[in-house]
Amino acid sequence: MREPAFWYRPRSLPSYALWPLGALYGAIAERRMLRKGVDAGIPVFCVGNYHVGGAGKTPTVLALARLLRELGETPVVLSRGYGGRLKGPLMVDRTRHDAADVGDEPLMMARDVPVAVARDRLDGVALAKSQGATVILMDDGFQNPRLLKDASLIVIDSERGLGNGHVFPAGPLRAPLSAQLARTDALVLIGDGRAANEVAAELAKRDKPELRARLKPDADSVSQLLGKRVFAFAGIGDPERFLRTLRASGIDVARARAFADHHMFSNEEIAGLAADAQREQLTLVTTEKDLARLRGRADVPDGIVPFAVRLEFDDPARLRQLIGDHLYAARERRFGKR
Repeated sequence: MREPAFWYRPRSLPSYALWPLGALYGAIAERRMLRKGVDAGIPVFCVGNYHVGGAGKTPTVLALARLLRELGETPVVLSRGYGGRLKGPLMVDRTRHDAADVGDEPLMMARDVPVAVARDRLDGVALAKSQGATVILMDDGFQNPRLLKDASLIVIDSERGLGNGHVFPAGPLRAPLSAQLARTDALVLIGDGRAANEVAAELAKRDKPELRARLKPDADSVSQLLGKRVFAFAGIGDPERFLRTLRASGIDVARARAFADHHMFSNEEIAGLAADAQREQLTLVTTEKDLARLRGRADVPDGIVPFAVRLEFDDPARLRQLIGDHLYAARERRFGKR
């Protein structure tokens, strides 16, 4: 789905016209969030967003997986496999599955960490535990009450913030902000923008930490593109962030084309991108998530450069302490129940 432009305008006629629907949707979502979740039996960390669309959840999940391994844990990512046809439960196998099977994000993450895909999250937990998981990392699902969460980390792009602050469809929020703030354990702000400062201030009043992080481009990706004119294309939640990162790395973006998040490229679209790039002598570049959707297709031209990024926290010691504290508290709660 392509986000409507009015979601990120302070005042607009469409948002006011849709406000009653947003109020109804928000009331239902808030009531649903009050339900008690099922205890997975092991710590569950959720990485989510307050709003629809992407805002850096996947790189945050991968960063937490790396940290948990450093702490001696065996994390398994739990995903519903958005965009994939298989319901699961299954462990993603990059030698057998493609994005049409399990979704682009699970396929991409499975290169670095075990990923369980299941429409029913309880089935996914059971599978992850059978694979030796000591910690579940939920990729999305913050608003879903199915599983009891030991800690919820909310990711916001500090350049975009939360738009007009209205609930879907009047705005980008998945539920009323107050209900979501009440269930947040930490805020991950990506970048140096100020668009989310008010949210951070509200959470600070609740003694919830703000963690600053930034997307660092992979050096090999940058070296492949420096000195070339590129045609950047992406079907992600915030393609503008992708373009900003390219330009901030000194890459000459001559052309760009944005598609809807999780877009499945047609043969005609791929052929058109390749023809335009060849005619204008441009190098095609896209995100790793987009390349995951193109993986294994015979009609994909050679030479598309995946622009890899990695999330790095400004204060990794603080993140390490936060995660360690939540792990300890999660196990102490369960030990106390025995």
